Amino acid sequence: MDTVRRKVIVVTDGDHIAQKVIENVAKQFGGRCISLSAGNPTPLRGNQIVELIKMTPYDPVIVMFDDNGDYGKGRGERALEYVVKHPDIEVIGAIAVASNTHWVKGATVAYSVNNQGQIVDEAVDKDGYADEQLQHQIYGDTVDILNSLHVPNVIGIGDIGKMEGRDSLQNGCPITTRAVQWIMERSGAHGTGHGKTASHLDLS
Repeated sequence: MDTVRRKVIVVTDGDHIAQKVIENVAKQFGGRCISLSAGNPTPLRGNQIVELIKMTPYDPVIVMFDDNGDYGKGRGERALEYVVKHPDIEVIGAIAVASNTHWVKGATVAYSVNNQGQIVDEAVDKDGYADEQLQHQIYGDTVDILNSLHVPNVIGIGDIGKMEGRDSLQNGCPITTRAVQWIMERSGAHGTGHGKTASHLDLS
């Protein structure tokens, strides 16, 4: 049995574009992405995801969860709940992804990263624009459960890999990178692999 809890960052998005971005960002921090967690909706159960997390060689492990717009607690949120509550897993932060979902309660965030890569003390919309009228709520199809699970270091973000092209792979996905960096800094975590550390990242 593992004596050290694995350090995990959860992401409430799992489409193909988000997968490619998260894979890229995880490498930058020397960590790993659970690529098999990608999908609309999340194709794996929580126990399967935990086993994959334990098999990865390096922290942080970034895992994607997606409800594909399902009303209520969908497959993504059920898997997310299982992972967060598992005794061998330490969730050090969450990236709450905004979408155009309107029937959700939303997740409360104190901070977001906007589409310029700046940390702001507001919520953002799908395109990464900060908006005081959102009242610190990120609205997305897999975010509702974050409040009840009391996940630490939750940061809002627009649609990963998109945001009018500002977070594209071609641009080096700087906005998602900044969100992961923020979580790493706030949690005091450091990547255990051979990638760049947060202090070495060029986000200009």
